[in-house]
Amino acid sequence: MVKKFLSIGLSLLLASIVTACGDRTSQTNKNSNTLKLLYWQAPTILNPHLSTGFKDSEASRITLEPLASFNNDGELIPFLAAEIPSLENGGIAEDGKSVTWKLKQNVKWSDGKPFTAKDVIFTYNFVSNPQVASVSGGIYETVSSVEEIDDYTVKVNFKTVNPAWYLVFVGAEGMILPEHIYQNYNGANSREAPANLQPIGTGAYRVVEFKPGDTVIYEANPEFRQVEKLGFEKIELKGGGDATSAARAVLQTSDADFAYNLQVEANILQELAAKGKGKIVNNFGALMERLVINHTDPNKATADGERSSLQFPHPFFSDRKVRQALSFAMDRDTIAQQLYGLTGKATKNFLVAPQQYVSPNTSYEYNLNRAAQLLDEAGWQDTNGNGIRDKNGVEMSVLFQTSVNPLRQKTQAIIKQSLQSLGIEVELKSIDASVYFSSDPSSNDTVEHFYADLQMYTTGNTSPDPGTYMQFYLCESIPQKANSWQGSNRARYCNEKYDQLWQQSNEELDPNKRKQLFIEMNDLLVNEVVVIPLVHRADVAAFSNDITGYELTPWDMRTWDIMNWKRINN
Repeated sequence: MVKKFLSIGLSLLLASIVTACGDRTSQTNKNSNTLKLLYWQAPTILNPHLSTGFKDSEASRITLEPLASFNNDGELIPFLAAEIPSLENGGIAEDGKSVTWKLKQNVKWSDGKPFTAKDVIFTYNFVSNPQVASVSGGIYETVSSVEEIDDYTVKVNFKTVNPAWYLVFVGAEGMILPEHIYQNYNGANSREAPANLQPIGTGAYRVVEFKPGDTVIYEANPEFRQVEKLGFEKIELKGGGDATSAARAVLQTSDADFAYNLQVEANILQELAAKGKGKIVNNFGALMERLVINHTDPNKATADGERSSLQFPHPFFSDRKVRQALSFAMDRDTIAQQLYGLTGKATKNFLVAPQQYVSPNTSYEYNLNRAAQLLDEAGWQDTNGNGIRDKNGVEMSVLFQTSVNPLRQKTQAIIKQSLQSLGIEVELKSIDASVYFSSDPSSNDTVEHFYADLQMYTTGNTSPDPGTYMQFYLCESIPQKANSWQGSNRARYCNEKYDQLWQQSNEELDPNKRKQLFIEMNDLLVNEVVVIPLVHRADVAAFSNDITGYELTPWDMRTWDIMNWKRINN
């Protein structure tokens, strides 16, 4: 029985464009048996448990599968699971402390080896191993053990009652790894595994060539359980370029069949859509563009060279009044309306979906006079007449970083103008997305290292249950040298009250009480200005007119159902 969740108020807007009667040369020359995907943020690793970048999970999801995933209606859909656990079928324990998954039989990895319960157990051991430093590890902290009942049944035991049992082994963070391929890399050498670049999976297509930061070539997986139903013999995933050129390749020139994450200014996107070669698909899920505030000092280093260390609080962002001033200086409406148009809405909340968890208690205001007043009250004034506020010999100067993207650079410019009018000096930095979102512990330019004062990016909960997303700001989730820079609390904010609220939510079985705990956590983050929500973004993608069978869901990667994609008349 499929467990159906409450309606989550998401709208899937399909703007179907009438096919133009103009030049069809590019479409005619397209190989109908090859699906061309354009990802302007190029993947760099094909193990989703070792990267926070959606681009890497997108590419991995074509090859790897979870036990189940959520569709756009919030229903659990089985992948490697034979059925969805429920109270009725005995899969969910009545005490809420365990869940039993029955697995599909006769499933094979792309190298011909059988998929069994041992692979599920190994995946748990891998992602929960501190030496691996998996980015998915937080989801599995509720688990005490995973047992093999038989070759095709696993029992997940939780440390205590777990209302969100369906987060483990489900969706993008639940992709299963083959034990026989990774067993020698379950430790500090995890990033050295050849399968990170040449994965072995159970999914519809298998990797035949990967050039990190450039191209992934897939072919139909001959071991896939429904290989005869696949729509393509080959998939070409091309990375690089920018969002605008990616949109143009699908909507204007027909050089590609699909382009993802079209973070493109609204007027440009509308102009391209009018060419009539493809469809724009908007899906308002849980994505939220945010301004992350560093609560530590990126300009001081420990004896062993660690910057943004908990040893050194930020010289002015540690002050709540300064953070409040920063929030009043955010012109969210201009950013949303002028840059995003119909694909973005100004937001006041950290948690923006599903609708039942969205707080009604918060607000935002663009008020530079109030911002200036708060800075004055905090003692930050221009004492030397150079136009920059200072205090105790420290100048109010910030480094503001984000990924390379014209829309983000324009957002940076709007924010910089407001901050400089307040007497805050702003230096802008743009980092290539393949580096910024790589989670590479050796790179100083990742979102985890955060060697800047402010940074901006989009993320959100990847499940209808926001428990894992709200885990982002736990003290234990702070990335630092000691944990190989793995963790989602990049702001390095630590609040015991927040941790207690999250722990309560993690054990609360009453859905109404649990909802209120999530809202209280959201309100704490917003009112303390731990992070500044900017825009509730739609997931914007483009599909060629002749591609069918897809269903975007906010609770998994865009490629989650690629086994169903087909070309019309193919």
